[in-house]
This record gives sequence, structure tokens and C-alpha cells, in this order.
Amino acid sequence: MRELSIFVDESGSDGLSDCRHLLTVVMLDQSESIADSIATYEGALRAKGLPDIPFHASPPMNGKDQHSGLDVRTRKMPLGSFRVFFRHMPVRYHTFAYATKQFASFDKLAGAMRRDIVNFLFDNLAKLQAYDAVKVYYDNGQHSIAESLHRAIEYALSKNAVVYRSAQPSECRLSQAADYICTMELTAIKYANHTATATDEKFFGKWSDFKKDILKETHKKLV
Repeated sequence: MRELSIFVDESGSDGLSDCRHLLTVVMLDQSESIADSIATYEGALRAKGLPDIPFHASPPMNGKDQHSGLDVRTRKMPLGSFRVFFRHMPVRYHTFAYATKQFASFDKLAGAMRRDIVNFLFDNLAKLQAYDAVKVYYDNGQHSIAESLHRAIEYALSKNAVVYRSAQPSECRLSQAADYICTMELTAIKYANHTATATDEKFFGKWSDFKKDILKETHKKLV
């Protein structure tokens, strides 16, 4: 039985308070094993003396939680390790990005997300329908996004081919990959719009460096 797993993550609050809202869809054909990649990643963490905790890009970049009080060099280490892990993952992804100022309400934004997801699914319908099962993982962190996601997928695909499962990042490396992609895509938008922060530049250097290195390797997995 052919099975496709879809992992979803977002960047932005459940409202219009943030300038940008991103939604990333990561897809993995379950015939492609990532066990060796995970083992290598966990081994790299141990070799660097880093804790094996769920990856989130924001805390090390901003010196929050267990990264509080650490210098930038040390805080770069978990991000660098996950970057190498992601580079070897056999996944494909697509990111939808929205400027919140273009929407009168979050309901309007949710509607745009739902429409874009439906269009994306129909653009890839032949490939998706080739699978016996399509399993969607999302932590339901934001109700409006979860509702948009469910409605879009049920509209575009057979309900019998879709299984919804909650995905906590602590349990799933692929959900963490979606978080990583959201951060890289949002950083690219900030650089392109000349709104990159001092933290962005400390971690990624100049726009030209970020674009030719991290962004280029990330975009190799675009759908």
C-alpha cells in the first residue's frame, strides 16, 4: 500500500497582529525511510553535547527557554545540526505566504489559505490520487488553520484516503522540518523586503550569503 504523509506548520499568530503569516506543507512518501537520517542527526547532537529536544528555530535564534544566556555561537549549533539533517531528508514542500495587512479579518485570511491549499492539491491531484492513503499531521495549534486544512483536503481528495492525526513536534521530526522551512522562508521574505533583524544577520549573514547557501538548498525540495 502506497502511503503519503503530509506535515503542516505555520508561522504567525491566530490573528492579524503579525506582518506575515506562513503555512508550510511538507510531504513524504512513506516508502522513503528517514531512519538513517534521524540516527545521524541524533548522533550529531550527542557529539556536540546538545540535548535531543524538539527542534524549534525561534528559541535558539532569540535566546529563549533553555538557550537563555548562551552566546550566539552556541545557539547556532542546534540550527546547524538540523540544517544538515533537513538537507538529507527525502521530502518535498510548498509554502504559502501572506501579508496580513491585505486582509480585513483573520477569517478572510483563513479563506485565502483554504483556497490556496485546494488549488495546490488540484495542481498535484494525479500524484496524490496515486496513493492508497494520505495522512495529514497537524498539531491543531490554531483552530482556524486546522479548519481550513481539513475543509480543503476533504474537498479535493476522497475522505476515505485521508487520516487526520495530531503531530506534536516532540514525536515527529517531520513536523520539526515544517517549522524549519517556515523560519527559512520567513527569513527570506524579511531579507527581500529589507526588514531583516540584527538576529537574522547574526545567524545567517548578509542576504546574498543566505540566498546562495541556506535558501538555495532549501528550495531544492520545493514542489
